[in-house]
Amino acid sequence: MPITPATATHSSSNGTADAILLELVDENGVTIGTAEKLSAHQPPGRLHRAFSVFLFDERGRLLLQQRALGKYHSPGVWSNTCCGHPYPGEAPFAAAARRTFEELGVSPSLLAEAGTVRYNHPDPASGLVEQEYNHLFVGLVQAAPRPDAEEVAETAFVSPAELAERHGKDTFSAWFMTVLDAARPAVRELTGPSAGW
Repeated sequence: MPITPATATHSSSNGTADAILLELVDENGVTIGTAEKLSAHQPPGRLHRAFSVFLFDERGRLLLQQRALGKYHSPGVWSNTCCGHPYPGEAPFAAAARRTFEELGVSPSLLAEAGTVRYNHPDPASGLVEQEYNHLFVGLVQAAPRPDAEEVAETAFVSPAELAERHGKDTFSAWFMTVLDAARPAVRELTGPSAGW
């Protein structure tokens, strides 16, 4: 993983990662504390801050990622361009841009806030729970993805019709449709009516 100012403070001097902390929030998204990442996802789940990114190419196609098979949570499933958790005190916008580069090797040419959504999605495969207050972002990508193999197994650009076909046959993350539906007004504004979102 590339070392950035945001990640440098979360790595120890011997190169091993410290426990990753998430921001716990109340129902209004106000920070109320922190919790270790895995413990926040164990049933029944603790409400924490997260983000989801949806990037589109010049043709209005959505960049999907298939999560790496080695991930402890939702491995091998397809999902939106990038999602994750800000570090405590890190702005969601900064976290979204940071993780998009770390996971996919691209920086959005445009990134805009698209609202928030709160959900509770248990993951049937792992038993973990996504209890999240999620900040949504939409944007444009003009460079070819160069994914980190430890994070991303595969990427694909899809039109709405291609997404519907893929969603019918492949496994997607438990939260995917919730975050996509919440982001749709901003997606339509970004991509225009001809893209069909």
